[in-house]
Amino acid sequence: MTTDTAHRADGPGRAASTGAWAVLLPAARYDAERLVHHDTLELTGLDEIGRPRPGDEVAVLADEPLRLVALGRVAASTGARPEDPDDPQSDREAALVVTYTRRAFDEPVPAERLALDGPVTALDPAAYRALADRLGPPSARRTWLVSLDLPIEADTPAEAVRLFWSYVQELGPRELPAFVSPAGDELAMQAFVLGAEANQDPEEDD
Repeated sequence: MTTDTAHRADGPGRAASTGAWAVLLPAARYDAERLVHHDTLELTGLDEIGRPRPGDEVAVLADEPLRLVALGRVAASTGARPEDPDDPQSDREAALVVTYTRRAFDEPVPAERLALDGPVTALDPAAYRALADRLGPPSARRTWLVSLDLPIEADTPAEAVRLFWSYVQELGPRELPAFVSPAGDELAMQAFVLGAEANQDPEEDD
């Protein structure tokens, strides 16, 4: 996604003392952020030395290859949060909280030239702005129709609905295909599994 709050690195309201940081997502955490929408990124187990402060700007990166997948700002820690089956760190106390201002998980920007010295690295503000500017303007928001169809055997419609939600909670976006199309153009429907387009026609695989 490349929606959310439009980022302007040199826009009004940017404090002169604001720091800039690079945060490297663990592989499992990157998958969780890509599959399910979160307003914030919460990471634990980080060294207390050189920790970003609330208000600092953050470039969120994924590795192998190194690429920019989101921008954000450091927020005050909210402590523990409810467990999320698609989030491997959701049952831990949050040590670093980043509020997303821009997501680019579907169209990441290469960042191989950045030199990182750990999961959290201080960045020169000019380097941060140059990297953030490579995202370009955010895409225009539009309305999408998203559906999930499951054939379910049950005694009553209410029981079928209960079983439906049980399957959704149990299987989630890692196993269930979701179907998405632009509003008014259902013929353009695509299936997505694991956050990426997936072919659901077995005849096309032959």
